[in-house]
Parts: sequence; structure tokens; C-alpha cells
Amino acid sequence: MTPLSCYASSGSLSPVLDHVQVTRYVTPLREGGSLPAVVEADNCGTYVMKFRGAGQGPLALVAEIIVGELARRLGFRTPELVLTELDPRIPPSEPDPEIQDLMRASGGLNLGVDFLPGSAGFDPLGWTADPGFASEVLWLDALTQNVDRTWRNPNLLVWHRNIWLIDHGAALYFHHNWPGADPRKPFDARSHVLLAQATGLAAAHDKLAPRITGDLLTEVTGLVPAQWYGERGAEAYIAQLLERAPLVPEVIRR
Repeated sequence: MTPLSCYASSGSLSPVLDHVQVTRYVTPLREGGSLPAVVEADNCGTYVMKFRGAGQGPLALVAEIIVGELARRLGFRTPELVLTELDPRIPPSEPDPEIQDLMRASGGLNLGVDFLPGSAGFDPLGWTADPGFASEVLWLDALTQNVDRTWRNPNLLVWHRNIWLIDHGAALYFHHNWPGADPRKPFDARSHVLLAQATGLAAAHDKLAPRITGDLLTEVTGLVPAQWYGERGAEAYIAQLLERAPLVPEVIRR
């Protein structure tokens, strides 16, 4: 009989992210520059772990949490996020020196993304996205300035015949240069993977913009460990997104 402690969580919304201990390093995912890894945790879950010590540092994890959890609250399918504690005794189990260095630099708290077994990458030539869904994804990406949902790298998975949104570490790129942050900054959508299907942007805006409230943004930014924020705290993100939400149709460049 499976212990009760090993049943997966329901995925319901919570005021805090679950905190799990990594028990086994399974394998690296040699995709992209951040070298995430598949790990197992003490809740019997399997996660893709995003390392705090990777190239973009903690700010990439800040973006993963804020955008992923904002998307979940807006009704999109996104894998469950957890905070993962990496024991310093685990890195030596990885024979690759580069990855071992990355793990040593990431001891302690990192981010885990629920592993979706059997999922497949979204192929825009093989899957057709509903216009309403495509429009809402484009709206969300324009709001959060997510430049990484392109034909080359859709960052969408198909799981149980549904499309899931993943990998938001490149979003909120304004936080890498706060002096240049501008809520009116144009969003170049010409390479967006769902642009052709996004024919209902006005309806998406009418549906989603009113839901971007101070309370909602306070909730999602509060999920981020305080020590991961850089020169600005949660309040700066809240102000940026609140001011940008009413402007999304105006900033999209097709």
C-alpha cells in the first residue's frame, strides 16, 4: 500500500509553495543553457529542478514562479511548482564536472516543476490551438514580456491531449534592468508560436485584464522566497504588471 505521504497533491491553489527535500538525482536535461535536472523528492514526486546557480541566477526562478502561478490562477494548465531543497551530499553523484559545479553552486533552495510523464512537445504543424486559448496565451505572454514562446522553442507541452504552459524563466526580463523597465514597452509577437491562431485578442483582453488586480499579484509574488528578489522587491513587480495589464493590446506588435 502506498503511504499517504506519497500521494501527489491535488494541485489546488495555496498561499505557499510546498517545500520538498530532494532524495535522488535522476538525470540532467541537456536542453537550453540552464541544464535543469530530473529529481525525486521525499513526497514521492518527480520534478524538473531549476537551479538557483544557473546562468540567470535566482531571477529566472522569480519569473518561473510569478508567471507560472499567475497563469494557473488565470485558468491555464501549468505544472505544479514546489520549492526543492538540494542536499550538498547529492552533487558528487553527477559525473559531469560542469553539472556538478552547477549543483554545488545551488545547494539549498531551488525550484521544482512537476514532471509530466509521457508528455510531448507542442508541434505547431501537428496541433491546432483553439483561437480563444491562443489569444489568451499571447495576451499573457505580452503582459509578462515572455519572449520565449516561439516556433523554435514553443515552451508548450501536450499531456493527456491538453496543452500545458511551461518554462517561464525568460519572462519578466525587465527585472534584469530595472532602470529601463517600462510598462509600455512593445512586445514583438511576430515569432510567437500561436500568433496565427490568436484571432480573439480583444475578447482575451476583456476577460483577463480585469483579473490582474493588486490582490492577485500580491498573492503570486508572495510565493517567491524573499531572498531571491534582486534589487527590487515584490512591490516593483506588482506595480509594473498592474500598469501594463490595461495596455496589452496596444503594446503587441504583429
